[in-house]
Amino acid sequence: MRVAVIGAGVAGLVTAVTLAEQGLAVEVFERGAALGEQACSSAAGGMLAPWCEGESAENALVELGRQALDWWPRHDPGTLARGTLVLAPPRDAGELTRFAARTSGYDRIDADGVATLEPDLAGRFRQGLFFAQEAHLDPRRALAALAERLRAVGVPIHYGIAAEETALDADRVVDCRGLSARDRVAGLRGVRGEMLVLRTHDIRLSRPVRLLHPRIPLYVVPRSDGHVMIGATMIESDDRRGVSARSAIELLSAAYALHPAFAEAEIVELRADIRPAFADNLPAIIEDGRVLRLNGLFRHGFLLSPAMARQVADRLLAVTGSSDAHHRQRRHA
Repeated sequence: MRVAVIGAGVAGLVTAVTLAEQGLAVEVFERGAALGEQACSSAAGGMLAPWCEGESAENALVELGRQALDWWPRHDPGTLARGTLVLAPPRDAGELTRFAARTSGYDRIDADGVATLEPDLAGRFRQGLFFAQEAHLDPRRALAALAERLRAVGVPIHYGIAAEETALDADRVVDCRGLSARDRVAGLRGVRGEMLVLRTHDIRLSRPVRLLHPRIPLYVVPRSDGHVMIGATMIESDDRRGVSARSAIELLSAAYALHPAFAEAEIVELRADIRPAFADNLPAIIEDGRVLRLNGLFRHGFLLSPAMARQVADRLLAVTGSSDAHHRQRRHA
């Protein structure tokens, strides 16, 4: 079977790798001129945190996301299994209690436990939640690792091509274009996310840290060479303008609340992008003739792509039937 995958974001690349591993002949078509140029995946946090995401998501997402913890270490050597640390300032201790009530898979830790996990945060927080089984990766390096894996097995990625699915010479097509597929996918909406990257050697973190706040929850994800990615905003908008001054101030203020050393950090990057989502914020695989449309991964692209790609492969190979818990049929309007 010859399969054309449209889109070289995380969903497209993970799908292409999964299909190639099943012995299918795969080609990838990407409208951007280079890897990650037009993909919101390159602005992601890269947290593989299914239990933490259960705080605001359905249990189905948690179960699907757990598959990523096995898939990514086998495909990206930069994946780090160091867990997730969830904290709250003393005045917002109720937020930590609320978060714990909505999640599972954690250990409660005291101030000494926080200091053991993250020495640079010693003395700043009285308690926390540690999700030891979770992991994280650097999205841009992970995308590059997948592209290299495809190259190694002879799967071409054609850049600078806005592929028209009806003209592709393939038996089946998998549309992984995200919000760009809105003309073909009913009910898809854009959710704006903003992030910044700081560089500092005054504070070092070993794992993602989530700082709870009633209005602006924050996550800080360590990268290499003193870089940290800070994000959190979710705005119901498909406005592609740059990061707003309000959001920048809020993200920086929240980072300062985690540790004052961030006040002296260098701002390396500010970026906003749009995530594709359905009304229930869960992904879907849509049958549309010879085309399968994988979309609606919302802010869970790296977390959910392995499970959803497995379902695409199963459908194309007719290995398993549909499952209401794992993929839902939607009719194309």
